[in-house]
Amino acid sequence: AHVPRAVDPEEDVLPGVENVVAVASGKGGVGKSTVAVNLAAGLSKLGARVGLFDADVYGPNVPRMVAADEAPRTTGDRTIVPPEQYGLKLMSMAFLVGEDDPVIWRGPMVHQLLTQLVEDVEWGDLDYLVMDLPPGTGDTQLTILQTLPLTGAVIVTTPQEVALDDAVKGLRMFGKHDTNVLGIAENMAGFRCPDCGSVHDIFGSGGGAALAEENDLPFLGGVPLDPDVRAGGDDGAPVVLAEGDTADAFKIVVENVANNTGLVRRREVAADR
Repeated sequence: AHVPRAVDPEEDVLPGVENVVAVASGKGGVGKSTVAVNLAAGLSKLGARVGLFDADVYGPNVPRMVAADEAPRTTGDRTIVPPEQYGLKLMSMAFLVGEDDPVIWRGPMVHQLLTQLVEDVEWGDLDYLVMDLPPGTGDTQLTILQTLPLTGAVIVTTPQEVALDDAVKGLRMFGKHDTNVLGIAENMAGFRCPDCGSVHDIFGSGGGAALAEENDLPFLGGVPLDPDVRAGGDDGAPVVLAEGDTADAFKIVVENVANNTGLVRRREVAADR
């Protein structure tokens, strides 16, 4: 069978993009896409030029989460111009398949599609390209690790032990490919009851911070379990753009990612001297 080539490492892949940041999780259901969307929107709110690439081949839902109704358009030379929303340039697998079509793609097909999107999408000049990866450690993740010049990865987990166990697998995957991990973000970190005001640790507490410490990685912050996050995702209004405790929690994650990306870049410059 024909195996599509990876992008040649000597090629200048994504020449106008300063930083490619992958958002990953070891398992589904931890709110990885929510973190990716709010990270991208938060970076844009800080004044950065940001693209958001929904690379979750089997469950792309970023367009709904940013209320992106406009599809990409193609130019005369067959390049793809991504639509924009909240100042973000957007690309998603959801734009390429019917809304209700099941996506059944083998590894080489995924590789070919992602490679084509890397080469054919007009991202232009960006400070950050945030990539929402599918959960797990499969073909899509490996293709991206082999194809794109990743600045680093953000690992999303919940405090729950099962999620933490799977987050470790994600850490190992990036470690094997010498990819910087910018830190651990903990989602669903406690629920403040609107009636009694007390905080309930529905999924446990402190797991993300402990995982970061055990692996000598930065802890990017914890985001509470908040109905406003779900509502913002369903309504296409990222909660980081609103006001309140949850928005502030996301802003801390955003600022830590920006700071840690800068540290990685400065280390790379120092190593080249």
